Amino acid sequence: MNSSPILICYDGSDDSAGAIDAAAALFGKRRAIVLDVGPPLTASESLAALGPMAPAAAFEQLNADDALTRAREGARRARRVGFDASARGIVEAPTWEGIVEVADEVDADAIVVGSRGLTGLREHLSGSVSHDVAEHASRPVLIVPPTSKRP
Repeated sequence: MNSSPILICYDGSDDSAGAIDAAAALFGKRRAIVLDVGPPLTASESLAALGPMAPAAAFEQLNADDALTRAREGARRARRVGFDASARGIVEAPTWEGIVEVADEVDADAIVVGSRGLTGLREHLSGSVSHDVAEHASRPVLIVPPTSKRP
């Protein structure tokens, strides 16, 4: 088994689950860190945090807990397909930056990320985490396309 892990990005979506399966087929049994990156504040939380009763730090901790819960779910799936997987959840904005920072921290051999399959205007408006990771990472990035085309 290789000593450096691969970093697998998981957000609970079918596309990220498919990325785990594709990574297992390509990389085989090895160490993996399954990462979910949550936002420090969601749009609704940022409005609530403006009030005097809701500190932003409380929302950030809730989002960190949610990210770790999703990462643990992804790590369980990764172990079922043969990885020696551990979970890591963080909060960071933008998401791609958190992924690249963790990959650098753990010296990952590669980053695996699922793609939502957005194109054109939808991709431009929503952004593309997978493209941003590939653009900014200093290591190989495997972008796994969605299993079904979007309308």
